[in-house]
Amino acid sequence: QVQLVESGGGLVQAGGSLRLSCAASGSIFSIDTMGWYRQAPGKQREMLATVTGGGNSNYSDSVKGRFTISRDNAKNTVFLQMNSLKPEDTAVYYCNAGVRTTIWRRDVYWGQGTQVTVSS
Repeated sequence: QVQLVESGGGLVQAGGSLRLSCAASGSIFSIDTMGWYRQAPGKQREMLATVTGGGNSNYSDSVKGRFTISRDNAKNTVFLQMNSLKPEDTAVYYCNAGVRTTIWRRDVYWGQGTQVTVSS
């Protein structure tokens, strides 16, 4: 079994910054792509950023230039540095990871979510 645990959410004023962390633990053989998503009330979950095991990253247009994804492969952890936050960034933020528990089995796991609230 694999668990992803997010931390770092909270309340921040517009223009401020937050850093989210997501640590994977459990029966892990390897992790390939890790990513961050968010879901605001009444909206669909949207992809924000992904990063491969080799460090190649991809961003949605809504966060490009403001958010930075990174990972620590030794600690099975992915980070999301969020700068210049806007009220419209308010949402529950989720991390996910493509995890191999054996060389033959790969599944996608999700964290439980962490609330980010940006006040105007």
